Amino acid sequence: VGSLCACFIAKRGYNVDLFEMRQDFRADATVLGRSINLALSHRGLEALERVGLREKVTKSGIPMHARMIHSLDGKTRPIPYGRTGQFIMSVDRMGLNGVLLTEAESQPNITIHFGHKLVSCDPTTGETVFSTDDSTVKRTYDLIVGCDGAFSAVRKSMMRHCRFDYEQRYIEHGYMEIAFPPSESGGHCMATNYLHIWPRNQFMLIALPNLDGSFTGTMFMPFELFDQLKSPEAVVKFYRDTFPDALELLGEKTVVDTILSLKALPLVSIRCQPYHLNDKMLIIGDAAHAMVPFYGQGMNCVRRPPPGTAEARPLLS
Repeated sequence: VGSLCACFIAKRGYNVDLFEMRQDFRADATVLGRSINLALSHRGLEALERVGLREKVTKSGIPMHARMIHSLDGKTRPIPYGRTGQFIMSVDRMGLNGVLLTEAESQPNITIHFGHKLVSCDPTTGETVFSTDDSTVKRTYDLIVGCDGAFSAVRKSMMRHCRFDYEQRYIEHGYMEIAFPPSESGGHCMATNYLHIWPRNQFMLIALPNLDGSFTGTMFMPFELFDQLKSPEAVVKFYRDTFPDALELLGEKTVVDTILSLKALPLVSIRCQPYHLNDKMLIIGDAAHAMVPFYGQGMNCVRRPPPGTAEARPLLS
């Protein structure tokens, strides 16, 4: 979000300093987090189009024309996303971040600062304070844009300077990534142009295709169920009972090694207001409205206002 926002601001002729708390992950493959694969819809592709990156990103993605629903008996059925020809795009999250970061870096009026952690920022003066490995950096800006995620430091600074409403809520489900390997021939082990879903009431498994023939799978499940999977026998039995066709593709060893070695990660929703302050500071993305992925990051979830009332606002933003 930060790199894309910087590109949009730079296109308007402004000078932009882009600060990243981590080091440049493009130069260090170990600077990686675990995260859910991205499915870009028309809105995301349109945003990329406006900074000239749509074609580059879509070349490294796979269109998904429908959901492929996997029943317990192994049968599958597609549910199209829209009309013929419409699709969402499966893309690697870190790959997309790299493309956006490289584009921002190529702009003459964008300067990127890696390894800078925001300590504080003042919406009345525009002063910011960053810490690095060996120093403290102070800068003053006309506008501060917080694209720093669900646990935003910019948002925390805003809370100190106005009557700020804030709510953080974890749902009972966590998530864990599990990789479907390519088939023996090197291709995809399931139908390629689909987002595969194994819905099972309280929990589900999804899988998005990658160019190398693999699928990035993600399990969403209540933590209390994850906590019951403590032995190889329990893991294999769970998959045999609930995802038998997925178990056949993954293999017992992959399933056991993944679930027993990884920790399920939490899913949080953030609700707050206001989103901007004194024309000096604003927050966007997860900093303003983090949502669980089932709600499409908040973009599809709108409450219609009663007649004559204020404009509609996102349900959890």
